[in-house]
Amino acid sequence: MRTKEDEVLDMGANKGGGGGEEEVRMNNNNNNNNNNDDDDHQVEITVMEMMHKVELPQPKSTITKLKIRFKETFFPDDPFRNFSGQPFSSKLSLSAQFLFPILSWAPSYSFSLFKSDLISGLTIASLAIPQGISYAKLANLPPIVGLYSSFVPPLVYAVLGSSRDLAVGPVSIASLIMGSMLRQAVNPNTDPYLFLQLAFTSTLFAGIFQASLGIFRLGLIIDFLSKATLIGFMAGSAIIVSLQQLKSLLGIVHFTKQMGLVPVLASVFHTTNEWSWQTIVMGMSFLGILLLARHVSMKKPSLFWVSAGAPLASVIISTLLVFLFKAQNHGISIIGHLPHGLNPPSWDKLIFKSSYLSLVMKTGLITGIISLTEGVAVGRTFASLKDYKVDGNKEMMAIGLMNIVGCCTSCYVTTGAFSRSAVNHNAGCKTAMSNIVMALTVMVTLLFLMPLFVYTPNVVLGAIIVTAVIGLIDLPAAYHIWKMDKMDFLVLLAAFLGVVFISVQEGLAIAIGISIFRVLLQITRPKIVSLGNISGSDIYRNVQQYRDAKRVPGFLILAVEAPINFANCTYLHERIGRWIEDELDCGGKCASLQFVILDLSTVSAVDTSGISLLIDLKKILRKKDIELVLVNPVGEVMEKIKRADDALQFLGVDSLYLTIEEAVISLSSLIKEAS
Repeated sequence: MRTKEDEVLDMGANKGGGGGEEEVRMNNNNNNNNNNDDDDHQVEITVMEMMHKVELPQPKSTITKLKIRFKETFFPDDPFRNFSGQPFSSKLSLSAQFLFPILSWAPSYSFSLFKSDLISGLTIASLAIPQGISYAKLANLPPIVGLYSSFVPPLVYAVLGSSRDLAVGPVSIASLIMGSMLRQAVNPNTDPYLFLQLAFTSTLFAGIFQASLGIFRLGLIIDFLSKATLIGFMAGSAIIVSLQQLKSLLGIVHFTKQMGLVPVLASVFHTTNEWSWQTIVMGMSFLGILLLARHVSMKKPSLFWVSAGAPLASVIISTLLVFLFKAQNHGISIIGHLPHGLNPPSWDKLIFKSSYLSLVMKTGLITGIISLTEGVAVGRTFASLKDYKVDGNKEMMAIGLMNIVGCCTSCYVTTGAFSRSAVNHNAGCKTAMSNIVMALTVMVTLLFLMPLFVYTPNVVLGAIIVTAVIGLIDLPAAYHIWKMDKMDFLVLLAAFLGVVFISVQEGLAIAIGISIFRVLLQITRPKIVSLGNISGSDIYRNVQQYRDAKRVPGFLILAVEAPINFANCTYLHERIGRWIEDELDCGGKCASLQFVILDLSTVSAVDTSGISLLIDLKKILRKKDIELVLVNPVGEVMEKIKRADDALQFLGVDSLYLTIEEAVISLSSLIKEAS
């Protein structure tokens, strides 16, 4: 915080390589002053340098600071920047487009775009119809509810959603979670109507939660589901979903209600007398066909239509086989009669009894988080491939409102599914019109084609589910995480094992708990490193990382790589104290410690506890004839240090520098003067 010029340094001090900020001229006069004993072996060093002052940030009022913090927390993308400077009519138009993204592309929609969306919509409809029926059964709901959920929600999303590629409908994981959680309180076989009521009510709470996150811009909550957590959770859920399909694939009638690996396998092998060889043959045959179709499409993306059309083709062929050979009389179970017609209203089926309220709220919260995370992640993935932007908060509002409307029209939780969205993307969709085409195709099916599904065998629906969820097991991603970060892999493994051996909810809770504990550990135990000078430069780096970084005699230079706050003050005090004690106790070359330099360049924030820590360190070190020096406190940190210094006068004259190099140069002269 001061200017020094014409300082004289001996050759043992560090050179000020301030990148053009100083000019060093050395004149060796030893040979010219042999007659003067006092001038022997002297080197005259003239240093012309300007020590840079550590500036305070521009003064701002408390209200202004709160506004900035609020904006950066909840509006980091500044969604209203396009409104500034616009006339009132333009602001109205922009507002309408902001609330209803369909208005941004519908006015310029062309027939060429419609041709692409028509092909995409029909393609994903061929996948959505069998998947809708299958996922509804996975959730222990009537199969027709799966088709209802593939009709209304896509229409709502097409109006409110910002993704061009997201294909909306029921998904396997949310279906599994909803079915397993609600089944703990109500048996869907003995009381199907109450179970259906609870499913619709859970969907309402899921939608309210999702829309609230978008409206209040609280998407940061779903950030606690890290990539490692999601990979482990999805893989574990895929295993559980596949194991549940053993009931259909083997023809078992009395199957366990539990979801864990051990009880499911126990139930399978304890009911071998119920296995049906006809069901096993049909199931394995169609499962092989579906897996082969999936493999072909993965190897040659241009043949995406093979895997997209395989489920519907399997349904049609298996239905014909059952009808022609009367297979329902030979141990193969079928769907049976499905009502035809469009979605009936279901707002009168919502139930808010106190005995079930906590259950439906909990189910809605968990299924809402999972489906929202999947939908936003899928939307952003395909947006990055086509180089356009998806607004996460708009997506939350769209998915939330979609489920709110859906619960009133006989739909359960829906979101953007990865498998359907991948097919939609590969089929060449251009806008959300593909969702409308899919919904209209499902509408035609609901009105006219429902009698054709009477003989559809359940075993084929199980094979369709297994084929769909296999894609959720991402072994290359898990291996990559193992190579990159073992702690992240531990989170992944906890999620996977928790889901497989305990339950879906507990597995997810364990993984999130470990992730949060890791974040808290990083906050409460921040990293502190010792810095040294890289010879021939003014750069200071971690001595443990850079071999060329050498310690500067008389200095202990430390860098704190985290904010300093109440949660880590005690640890920092103890750790810095241990650094100093080690320096003082190591003897010889370390015994001359005179300055402790704290590099605050990476300390983004400090609270009152952090300021108290700096003051306490200053007092403790002074008692040991050691000075504490602070380097490059940034923004808010510098502002609070200045306020504390104005009140307590704790800094001193040589306690604040802009760079470590300037601190070392200046303080080295004090060491020489003292010697």
